[in-house]
Amino acid sequence: MDILRDPLWNNIRLDALALALLDTPAMQRLRYVRQLGLAFLVYPGATHARFEHALGAWHLAGVSLRLLEESGALDGVPGDAPAAVRAAALLHDVGHYPFSHALEEIGVPHHEEVARPLITAGPVADRLVAALGPDAPARVFALVTGRSPSPLQGLINGSLDLDKIEYLKRDALMCGVPYGEIDVDRLLHSLAVVPHPDHGAATIGVREKGLSALESLLFAKYQMYRNVYWHHAVRSATAMYKRLVAVALDAGAVGADRVAAFTDEGLLLHLDTPALPAEARRLLDGLRLRHLHKRAVEWSAGSLPEGAAEWIASDYPLTRRVEEALARELGLPAGALLLDYPAKTQMLGLDLPVLRRDGRVARLTAAGWEDAINLPRLSDELYRSARRLRVFTADRTALPHDRLLRLLREDGAAVRERVAAGRPLLA
Repeated sequence: MDILRDPLWNNIRLDALALALLDTPAMQRLRYVRQLGLAFLVYPGATHARFEHALGAWHLAGVSLRLLEESGALDGVPGDAPAAVRAAALLHDVGHYPFSHALEEIGVPHHEEVARPLITAGPVADRLVAALGPDAPARVFALVTGRSPSPLQGLINGSLDLDKIEYLKRDALMCGVPYGEIDVDRLLHSLAVVPHPDHGAATIGVREKGLSALESLLFAKYQMYRNVYWHHAVRSATAMYKRLVAVALDAGAVGADRVAAFTDEGLLLHLDTPALPAEARRLLDGLRLRHLHKRAVEWSAGSLPEGAAEWIASDYPLTRRVEEALARELGLPAGALLLDYPAKTQMLGLDLPVLRRDGRVARLTAAGWEDAINLPRLSDELYRSARRLRVFTADRTALPHDRLLRLLREDGAAVRERVAAGRPLLA
């Protein structure tokens, strides 16, 4: 058993399996993939990597499993299931792209799918098989992707997974902001294995006494999205990076099948060649010198009709064509105007069994329940307050706000038709 010192959780104890997994190339790459992507351009301390986040998730999995074992909740769980859960906590981010989640927004495969060959074959699989048996890689991958029948699945991928608790606490610490205050101790002590109220299968739930701690998680997530993850300059850098990689992929400057194997700086270095198109060169230089596109105009999701502009978040090829068409109409060079609407997420995607004080198990969903704060509805309101539709330009440029908003509120199919027909978008 080895002990690592961590700035967030203090001592993290590693067993033989963890040490073996940490020594694999897949895990070592995570030392050089920043947890918060390009947020360090705004918060200089945000240079922490996926590697230490994975260590923190491993630690929280161990704490949670010990508490569940002490309460007798693991009495019906297969003997090596806890070890598989801890391995999944450690490995859950091995498929992450350089600069974190940004590239998933341009349509590349999700990082969990990229993780499939890294977990189910090669050095990681060899170590899992040696420690937990021949079916261990498949079991661990199922936990990572939320497809495991294990009653402990909810610790790794669910409404209250340990990943959320870890990254919110660590990100707040490293950014130097006071927004990640979560009652972790109360929350972990409130975990339980309960029969699901719909089908009766054992699953992770929370005791009713833990709802106040759940509220702390919700508010921490809202504050972090509003002030860090969706900060306008962070989103500007993210939009520039997405466009840079998309142009580089089209030009053959990097292969789509190779992007996920790079580290952050490794990818930028690979792209830094004379063959890089001029548009991509401007974006690369802008990121390296922190010459970020400026926020020209923005609207909150709460001020927009339901569903408006969702094509910007979900259809990157269309978004890119609109950006190019708008730049031409406004006399701007390619890549000088970027649209950004963060991919739709839930502040706290709740579908969680709650063990009530009278012994009943109820589902905490969008319906909530009587005599309790409606966490799901509050979550949606906070989310709409934090999310922003933005237009960025390379230089401060006056834009026709009303005409832009009219365009961006149109249905994606109508916008696609106008672009395909070559009709002006701001007419």
